[in-house]
Formats: sequence, C-alpha cells, structure tokens
Amino acid sequence: MNTKRTSNLILCALFVALIAVGAFIRIPIPLVPFTLQFLFTMLAGLLLGGRLGAISVCIYIIMGLFGLPIFAEGGGFYYILKPSFGYIIGFAAASYVTGVIANGVLAPNYQRLLAANFIGLAIVYLFGMVYYYLISKFYVGNPIGLWPLFLYCFLLAVPGDIVLCIVGAFLGKRLIPVMKQNRM
Repeated sequence: MNTKRTSNLILCALFVALIAVGAFIRIPIPLVPFTLQFLFTMLAGLLLGGRLGAISVCIYIIMGLFGLPIFAEGGGFYYILKPSFGYIIGFAAASYVTGVIANGVLAPNYQRLLAANFIGLAIVYLFGMVYYYLISKFYVGNPIGLWPLFLYCFLLAVPGDIVLCIVGAFLGKRLIPVMKQNRM
C-alpha cells in the first residue's frame, strides 16, 4: 500500500470519528437537533475533496445504520424511518459538492470556500426538509404543513448552520494549504 493511499485511509477514518463526535455536541431545538455534524461533514469535503469527503460521510452513515449509536439520536437500520434522516443523507451529497466546488482551483479563496459551504448547506436542507415531509406524511401518518416544516426544519436551525459555514470557510482557508502540502 502506498503512502498516499494510507494517508487517505487515515484521513477518512479521522473524519468519520469527527462526524460521530459532532453528533453528540448538540444544542437542543424542536424537531431537528442542532449538532456539529454539519461542520465536520463540510470540512471533510473542503479538506479531503469531494470524493473522499463523501466517502467519509457514507462510511459514517453505514456504521450508524449497522447499529453503532453514532447518530444524534442513536443508530440502527430503523433510523432511515426517522424524519430527520434526510439531513444525514444530505450531509453526504453536500460534502461531495462542497469539496468539488472548493477544490476546483488550486488555492481557493475565502469567498469560494464560503460559497461552497452555503451551497452545501442548501443541499443538506433540501434533502432534510423533503425527507422530513415525505416520512411524516407517508410513514408516520402525521403530515406536517409547509409553514411548520419551514419554521421548524429550516428557520429555527439555519442560523447556527450559517455560523458553521463561516467557521468552516475560515478553517478551510487555513487548513487546505497544510493538507495539500502534506499530501504531496
């Protein structure tokens, strides 16, 4: 196994662990818990690139679905029936897109990183809100109206995630050059 491949495995494992830890650093709000998972999934894309960032998030998801209690509210295959699971799916897609946008140039500036993070944030909320609506309506049997969905699943949660986007762009600007230098 070559050095770059070993490095990639270690970095992916590190981000799987960070995402899992981020699930337990939370601020309780109604319906959808606010955690640091988004920050770490975003950083996975920024620092590892789209492909490895998404792989890290997918490994985290698979581990949680196999029963490890690493999601914000536990783990297990039944978790796919929780209305908030769409946000977790969104983390994988957002990590990929964030990484592709951010690493589309050799040395991304702060504005590019911030834009990538906000696009990733939009992806997470799109997946999360659509999934929440569908599971509530078709599985739980208690459909949520569009205004309550927007209020509880977006307006109450997004201010903290906007702050995480800014923090993530700042950290990415500082850490991407270090990562690129050490991975060559």
